[in-house]
Amino acid sequence: MSGTATPDGEREDPAEEPAPGRPDRGLRRRAELAGIGLTAVVAAGMLGFLLLYWAQDLPVASDLYAAFRSLGRGMDAAFGTNVFRHPIMWQSMAVGVLVGVVAPLVGSFLVHREMALIGETLAHTAFAGVAIGILVNASTGWGSSLLLVALVVAIAGALVVQWLTERTDAYGDVPIAIMLSGSFAVGTLIVSYGRGLTAINIEGYLFGNLAVVTAEGARLMGALSLLVVGGVALTYKQLLFITFDEQAARVAQLNVTGYNTLLVVMTAVVVVGAMQVLGVILVAAMLVVPVAAASQVARSFREATYLGVIFGQLSVLGGFAVSIGLGLPSGGSIVVTAIAIYLASIAVSGFSVKAISAHG
Repeated sequence: MSGTATPDGEREDPAEEPAPGRPDRGLRRRAELAGIGLTAVVAAGMLGFLLLYWAQDLPVASDLYAAFRSLGRGMDAAFGTNVFRHPIMWQSMAVGVLVGVVAPLVGSFLVHREMALIGETLAHTAFAGVAIGILVNASTGWGSSLLLVALVVAIAGALVVQWLTERTDAYGDVPIAIMLSGSFAVGTLIVSYGRGLTAINIEGYLFGNLAVVTAEGARLMGALSLLVVGGVALTYKQLLFITFDEQAARVAQLNVTGYNTLLVVMTAVVVVGAMQVLGVILVAAMLVVPVAAASQVARSFREATYLGVIFGQLSVLGGFAVSIGLGLPSGGSIVVTAIAIYLASIAVSGFSVKAISAHG
């Protein structure tokens, strides 16, 4: 291949200079970096709120927390609403914003490895975890966190899926399909068996509900998001290698099994956090749809990752606006907004599908 190499590893071909009137590559990249920077600022602000809400009784934190509440009242006055002055709305927004970052981040690797179905599988596994937690709490009075139980069960399910995929001769998606249907079947049986023992509304976990987001759940999502972002940052090159050429990675003696396991575990972590606002049924969409939209217009894997996070954030914020404005469920509003962005990206790309380069 002719051309010169850029500092990030991509190659520029003189024959591919931008045509007159077309935005140059530098402008495009600056716009993407500006979008990522703005997303990072919003995510950091939401993490700050969760920290302040947790430590609001401390002297300095109490003043900053009061400033957040004042900001909420100002937003209510500006938009004619009565929701932003309440901490539960900020908690829900914080979870949604963090989901908009980590779901497309992990989904970028899943989509380009044709593993989109695993998100749905682990969502059903997490549902079984919620059902188990409800039954145990109702039977024993233990009072354990449903999200923590769901997290443990989802991670265990991820490890089982990875183990079955590595050690069975079935087609790659067969173990995933078995785990998907089996875990949901277990969840429905447990819910039916325990019906009447608890007043918890299981539908909120199925379809998403802002009322499901608790202070503890929001803090858990904050901690899990930091772990996922850190995990992807530290292993980006290895995950990229196995995404585009797993056999070559094995020849290079890379620990492919270990990195595959890390990827499915991070997927389980994202699914459990996201199901608070999206619900079990819709949570997998945020792993796939923003990445699919980004892949329509991106020129490299890195660009697809950046755009996926930006589109994910737009989907969450737009979905919250629809949900609050029209009084609709948050999960469906976010997913429909994401699909609208996907359709717009198809229109912008001229209805063509471009191959994503591993460079950059």
